[in-house]
Amino acid sequence: MTRRTRSTVERGGARVLSVYDGFFTGGARIQHTTVVTGLHATTQQRHSVLGLARTTTREGTTQTADRDGSWRRLAGAGVPVGALDRASGSALRRHHLAALERAVGAADLVLSLKEQPLAALRRIDAAGTPVVVSLHRSDPEHHEAAVTDLVDLVDRGTVAAAVCCARSTQRAYHAATGIPLAQLPVVPNGVDLQRFRPSACERRDVRRELGIDPAAPVVLLSARFDPMKDVPLFLRAAAAFARRRPDAHVVLCGAGMSAANPELAGLVSATLRGWSGAQDRVHLLGIRADMPRLHNAADVVALTSAYGEAAPLSLLEAMASGTVPVTTDVGDAAAMVGDARLVTGREPGAVALAWEAALDAREEHLARILRDRPGLSERHCVDAYAAIAERHALRDVLPTAV
Repeated sequence: MTRRTRSTVERGGARVLSVYDGFFTGGARIQHTTVVTGLHATTQQRHSVLGLARTTTREGTTQTADRDGSWRRLAGAGVPVGALDRASGSALRRHHLAALERAVGAADLVLSLKEQPLAALRRIDAAGTPVVVSLHRSDPEHHEAAVTDLVDLVDRGTVAAAVCCARSTQRAYHAATGIPLAQLPVVPNGVDLQRFRPSACERRDVRRELGIDPAAPVVLLSARFDPMKDVPLFLRAAAAFARRRPDAHVVLCGAGMSAANPELAGLVSATLRGWSGAQDRVHLLGIRADMPRLHNAADVVALTSAYGEAAPLSLLEAMASGTVPVTTDVGDAAAMVGDARLVTGREPGAVALAWEAALDAREEHLARILRDRPGLSERHCVDAYAAIAERHALRDVLPTAV
């Protein structure tokens, strides 16, 4: 396959192909989609996205690619988007690899969302097309085979850089792989401040829809049902919080966060047995497409994760919406929330007390959060990726910057 020259790339803008393991709701995919749509709208780069699976199953939920929010956002923004005709977890057959090879060969740069697509990229002739990987966890060993693929492709010179969304990611991957820090640049996550913004109307409307009194304290957990998120800790904290604030409501949303998940339903029943009225005050909403509205309905957005987090998008979305975050000390979360009082230990009573203290000091926290809100914008993230894409898309004719 023939690679384009520098002059051709500069005239038409770099052709950048993003490869997703699949399409399914999640912070990393949402963040990457925000970057791609931003680059497509504001630069001369020509972006497209390819999913390696048309059907994805996670947390007991099966979803086709075209029903995913990221797919719809990309398509709505005019970004060409497609998916290989296979289910997640099934074998990549010869025709799948041939389709991937054609897509990669037509690009000047590949952006790999996390390490998982690298296994497929190792199996094709990439015709010298460089790859930039975006990393979104702080525990490289979570996908051990994928990290092996990453190291191998860095050693081959195929992977030009692995962009880290957090300092904790950079430290962890450098320690685990030995990849030089110069190839692990940090680009912090950001959010669309037009979508995530304070709205008294949305707060009122969502509370009315859920049957929540306007004055009741509401704690939201936006996460998938995964051990990393430590949903049992959240529910134990909710039970302790309800003993102190019997008028409280808790809202859980994300993949697997619905009554149709028997494991979650069992946890809720066992953990909240002593909470009178819990059936009306615990809201299991599953996957939602209206996260800005839900953030506005909450007083506190909680994160109870035990490991793996890097720069949790739910915290950024909460603050952009004018909602107070309270988090465990994982990844860069403590630095993101910007106040030690909003960081809690891992004992349920301590978590509940942190929620209550955040509610009591809500106006003080909101004044700071809203003052610093412009710094949460995705603009810095889009600009950084624009520069990275241009630098590495031209690396066959320009020296790579270090």
